[in-house]
Amino acid sequence: MDEALLAHLPHVGTSQSVGLLGGSFDPPHAGHVHITREALKRFRLDRVWWLISPGNPLKPRGPAPLADRMAAARAIMADPRVTVTDVEARLGTRYTAQTLQVLMARHPGVRFVWLMGADNLAQLHRWQRWDWIMATLPIGVLSRPGAGPAARLAPAARAFARFRLPEAAATRLAWLDPPVWCCITTPMIDISSTELRGQGGAW
Repeated sequence: MDEALLAHLPHVGTSQSVGLLGGSFDPPHAGHVHITREALKRFRLDRVWWLISPGNPLKPRGPAPLADRMAAARAIMADPRVTVTDVEARLGTRYTAQTLQVLMARHPGVRFVWLMGADNLAQLHRWQRWDWIMATLPIGVLSRPGAGPAARLAPAARAFARFRLPEAAATRLAWLDPPVWCCITTPMIDISSTELRGQGGAW
């Protein structure tokens, strides 16, 4: 891969644990901040990267301009452990699996953990190469209001049920060999980007 592109990847020390929280962040809000801080604490992560995507292939409507979403994300997520990055746009990767392959190849000593809300777990089976994602790196799932039952019955959860880590052992997640996933329950902020856009308060 072109070194100029690789230079835009976030810096991280070897042997660190890094949570990856991907999404359109259209707009970023207090819920994103909350689950990020919970992930840092409950999964005992060193860092979290917000991967601000150019667009979601599963959504017909395009998001707000990337520059606007990046600026808003950096304004709301003021924590030195969290890096906001548009690396997917710079690399030209369209799907999560492609992005993960690049990051893991570039940082072989880093313990990456893919982070998602329980609502995303419920529809993970619609993602390109979702089973490869589940089998290749630890998955940290954070509960969201009303999403618990659907997530537990989701095809991805059923297919990898025997690899589920008990919530009490969540701090070990980053250091276990995949496939492994853990779902934690935590007080959640009942807010979504969709609701904010619907209220006209996106930007």
